[in-house]
Amino acid sequence: MKPLDFKTLSTFANGQLAAVATGHVSRIVTDSRKVAPGDLFIALKGEKFDAHDFLPQVVASGASACLVQRGRGIQAPACAMIEVEDTLVGLQDLARAYRSLLQPKIIGLTGSNGKTSTKDLTATVMSCKFKTRATQGNLNNHIGVPLTLLSLEEEDECGVVEMGMNHAGEIKVLVDIALPDAAIVTNVGMAHIEHLGTQDAIAWEKGTLPANVPSDGIVVLNANDKYSDLIARHCQATVYRAGTQAGDVRAFDLQTRADGTAFKLDFSGEIVETFLPIMGEHMVGNAALAACMGWAHGISPTEIAEALIQSKLTSGRMETKTLGGIQFIDDSYNANPDSMKAGLTALASLSNTGRKVAVLGRMGELGHHAEEGHRSVGHHATELKLDALFTVGEGASLISDEARTKGLDNAVHFPSHEACAAHLKTILQPGDAVLLKGSRSAGMEKVLTHFLNS
Repeated sequence: MKPLDFKTLSTFANGQLAAVATGHVSRIVTDSRKVAPGDLFIALKGEKFDAHDFLPQVVASGASACLVQRGRGIQAPACAMIEVEDTLVGLQDLARAYRSLLQPKIIGLTGSNGKTSTKDLTATVMSCKFKTRATQGNLNNHIGVPLTLLSLEEEDECGVVEMGMNHAGEIKVLVDIALPDAAIVTNVGMAHIEHLGTQDAIAWEKGTLPANVPSDGIVVLNANDKYSDLIARHCQATVYRAGTQAGDVRAFDLQTRADGTAFKLDFSGEIVETFLPIMGEHMVGNAALAACMGWAHGISPTEIAEALIQSKLTSGRMETKTLGGIQFIDDSYNANPDSMKAGLTALASLSNTGRKVAVLGRMGELGHHAEEGHRSVGHHATELKLDALFTVGEGASLISDEARTKGLDNAVHFPSHEACAAHLKTILQPGDAVLLKGSRSAGMEKVLTHFLNS
């Protein structure tokens, strides 16, 4: 971040310096273990921790300043204490003011599936014209979004900010912090339906982001999503649509390869050929959204096509690893019924010489839709005629049970990652392909870890 003096930091956070102090900070930290000299430490309070308890260690590590709850600072001559009523609100206020100080172009991005992948692709495309910084990993919540904004440097011209949610009203909080100039909605699916109740409610929550983009801004919606027309009606910004076989920017003539997908992009009549070095045809739809955002900002189709060829995704998203001739597709970062089915379809489309094996974990936040969602994935796996489907851990057996009921004989449930890995070790052969996927809480990457270490 741009160095800021203590007085400016205090003003931005709507706080008060507990003592007269001078100095600057150039980095914001919320993890007491990662504090380095010159940092501003934010003492957040969570359900299971209170970072104020670690202020002595933070000061000893050389922090220049701490943002603390009023009355909870400590005496530290070499470390300024900035007091606020609520440190989370102070962090958010600080981020909003810092974003307004730098005034970069902010692209907000949300959706039920593909947020992080589309964020990565959008940052790659926007970098053709603008010095661009994006959310690291998936720091997309009420803490992650402020930290992303505060990571922007003075020379950055564009920020691609991922925005996630679990409950109604959370997107509006993030929008009010980031003040986006543009927005992408990847799709409206079943993710977080446990808390929002219906898909219509999810659409309304996701639509909060594009609805708050100003009239001189840009919104890109999924041309293949049934909710896009509804969302567009509430937008004041210019709305574009992008997707596969449809949209102002459309991807077509998809050709699946072992290392990705070749396809053509039609920019309202101007057609270019490109290649996405990422598995899964569903990723092409994400690429079309990113391409459309770049095109709307004056980046040429040729430049966009060349950028997509060089693109890479955050770890754990359709990440291919070949071990002993066996192709593992690590898509373990998260899952819901829609993304699970997309991953299975990508597995089925491979032209590998051996078997196609799915190793799946539970999907969280489905509420009373959990059984239906898990069984629908098992049914889909059967329709794709996969060679085997293995599930791991509590809650995932519904998938393999349904697959077996629908005719997939080699559908087996394992109680642990280790047990599944041991079975894979005995059956896998060179030429086989294995998809690893489940919600973050399922930790499906552990299957590969045990496989390597057994």
